[in-house]
Amino acid sequence: MAKSRKDNKGRVLRKGETQRSCDGKYVYTYTDPEGKRRSIYSKDIMELRVREEKLIKDQLDGLDTYVAGSATVNFVFDRYISTKSELRGTTMRNYKYMYDRFIRNGFGRKKIAAIKFSDVLQFYQHLLKDKEMQINTLETIHTVLHPTFQLAVRDDIIRNNPSDGVMAQIKKQPGKNHGVRHALTLEQQRAFINYVESSPKYFRWTSLFKFLLGTGCRIGEAIGIRWEDVDFEKRIISINHSLVYYSTEYKEHPMCTFSISLPKTEAGIRIIPMMDAVYDALQTELADQQENGFNETEIDGMKGFIFMNRFGYVHNPQSINRAIKRIYESYNAEEVVNASKQHREPVLIPHFSCHHLRHTFCSRFCENETNLKVIQSIMGHANIETTMDIYAEVTDAKKQEAIQNLAHKLDVF
Repeated sequence: MAKSRKDNKGRVLRKGETQRSCDGKYVYTYTDPEGKRRSIYSKDIMELRVREEKLIKDQLDGLDTYVAGSATVNFVFDRYISTKSELRGTTMRNYKYMYDRFIRNGFGRKKIAAIKFSDVLQFYQHLLKDKEMQINTLETIHTVLHPTFQLAVRDDIIRNNPSDGVMAQIKKQPGKNHGVRHALTLEQQRAFINYVESSPKYFRWTSLFKFLLGTGCRIGEAIGIRWEDVDFEKRIISINHSLVYYSTEYKEHPMCTFSISLPKTEAGIRIIPMMDAVYDALQTELADQQENGFNETEIDGMKGFIFMNRFGYVHNPQSINRAIKRIYESYNAEEVVNASKQHREPVLIPHFSCHHLRHTFCSRFCENETNLKVIQSIMGHANIETTMDIYAEVTDAKKQEAIQNLAHKLDVF
């Protein structure tokens, strides 16, 4: 029978355990998954055994503790993004841009095995508070980080995904904008369009804004629409591509680039009927271009784009958003003065962007249409849940209006 080994205090040492005579440290020696001999050390035998148990559990789970100890978030993200061959070029560029700008030089350097749920939550709160990031942008960050951690789980680098449930926790916090883009009211919508249409300074934007408010197109779809996509006889518009504008600001030599992409989702390929206001706006635009010249821009082999800036080139979304800001600020300043003179409350237009015009169209549509599948089809929503969320928001507001109308009609209280 083999004689058991003991430490200098007479305690029996387990298999793989030894105690060094030089400094009294305890050593546990094991073989890693690659067949290499490795060791862990501790001055305390009980602490060493806690680490042994974790190591054995990791090995039983198939975890490579060596990789887990050295792999950073950056390492795993680079591995993840290299596998996403199905991503469209614009999506790939956007993911890399967002990661490089907000994650790589800070949070991305952390050892992935050491990251806990609270670390991800704290990082997201830092982006919201200190970086003043909007919740919609944070959701894009999460779209990049969550699958990165999930790949680490699948590759047996970590046991659980620390980003699971973080966004749900963020959205529970009071006072947060949960990403809902509120539509303009009907009164605000009319005030905006009337002001643009009658302004000598801003009237050239009329056809584009009427198109956006009358079709619900995404901004990339609108600026990429061509004359050949419009059928005046049938009064329909074919949405079959999108014009994407992206900036490579994070590189040494900044540049802005346009490219053609398929719509955001397969559901985005659709036919939109033209309402009279859109038909008239496009006819006005066509007549103006027949007199003053058409858009000569060519992007990825496509040309004949309808909307153009004062230089005869296609619009980019940032320029449109800047124009919107100038317009509503100018309108509000004049409206406050006019309302004061007329002794009435001013109809002020809130801050909004291109995408609010799409949301505004959808809200007007929901107010007048109950068939969710029809709304989904026109909007090009990939998931009916998106349509239902907007419909629910609109109908909640309509409930209050309906109750008030009922009270006026009954007039019994």
